[in-house]
Amino acid sequence: MITPELLERINYLANKKKDVGLSEEELKEQKELREIYLQGIRGQVRDHLSRIKFVDDEEK
Repeated sequence: MITPELLERINYLANKKKDVGLSEEELKEQKELREIYLQGIRGQVRDHLSRIKFVDDEEK
């Protein structure tokens, strides 16, 4: 699940990477957090797409 804390930590690590760089441990954490984020986004998209109904136009 995407939480404000998750986003805050991802953004913190991204900014730190730009400014001073990350340690190996932080790079690993960043990769794991991004994967959690992407899984959440994919889940939201799948959920949204599963709710779409296609309607055929019978007037042809």
